[in-house]
Amino acid sequence: MFKNLASIAAALALGIVILGAYVRLNDAGLGCPDWPGCYGHLGVPEAAADIAKAESHFPGKPVEPYKAWLEMIHRYFATGLGFLIVILSVLAWRQRTPGTIPWLPTALVGVVIFQGMLGMWTVTLLLKPVIVSLHLIGGMTTFALLTVMALRQTHIAEGPPVTSAVKTFALVALVALACQIALGAWTSTNYAALACSDFPQCQGQWVPDADFEHGFHLFRELGYTADGQVLSQSALTAIHWIHRMGAATVGLILLALGLVLLRAPGLHKYGIGMLLALSIQLAIGISLIFWQLPLPLAVMHNGGAAILLFALVVINTAVRTRPVSSRMD
Repeated sequence: MFKNLASIAAALALGIVILGAYVRLNDAGLGCPDWPGCYGHLGVPEAAADIAKAESHFPGKPVEPYKAWLEMIHRYFATGLGFLIVILSVLAWRQRTPGTIPWLPTALVGVVIFQGMLGMWTVTLLLKPVIVSLHLIGGMTTFALLTVMALRQTHIAEGPPVTSAVKTFALVALVALACQIALGAWTSTNYAALACSDFPQCQGQWVPDADFEHGFHLFRELGYTADGQVLSQSALTAIHWIHRMGAATVGLILLALGLVLLRAPGLHKYGIGMLLALSIQLAIGISLIFWQLPLPLAVMHNGGAAILLFALVVINTAVRTRPVSSRMD
């Protein structure tokens, strides 16, 4: 039961990450101006009288049913995932089955509670970039930890020994990807995805004019600097440019890891999976620029980041289960 629930929860977390991207990219993050309900309801007001009443209680916040339902469906699924994680925590402490670490699902309960608070602050603080970015990172973290829980319940046949260098490289790649996901979150939540509308150059330059100070000031409102001025195009360019440079750097690291895994005994399939996921994600990222951020591709880009994260969690789990090679690294 624990294995099945952990697998279902991981799949649900992946779906919520993708759905969250769809909500954000549809500008539906404020589809409901309150939390946890929507205009004071558990659903979305749709009757004319209910809409009129809702808009009278929230002046300047007209009801847009499509966006409101997107936001509420996202909340429903997130609430369901929270209940699943609580059940997993209880089962972990009661059953103590092999491979189960009770503190992991318990820690996840804390992560989900914090995620709920971030969801509330996303609304009450009007899409403040640092809050929305943390919310996205928290979703990815939840997905990764649930994947670890599910994998620990799956028997992974012990393969040939691997060198400690391969184990370290896999961990470094995971950390690098986590940093790039954070940069991607900051780019998305600041709506800087099209600050550079050409590729491989940015605004016709290899090194564009960029305002890093204001672009990467964490504690500010959406679209404004810390002192209340409108955020400049050069600040948005700085955000996008750093994300693009990060993508190039992490792409090279993952490419190298994939090639190493292709040559490592018993890890060939992991190398193929890594290189395939990387190729698709890079193709989507470049296509976003050429096609000016079409919604389906933008959502796929978020999903691709989650799939890369899944691949690296699986790879790290696989290499950790193997003995260290006795030969010199």
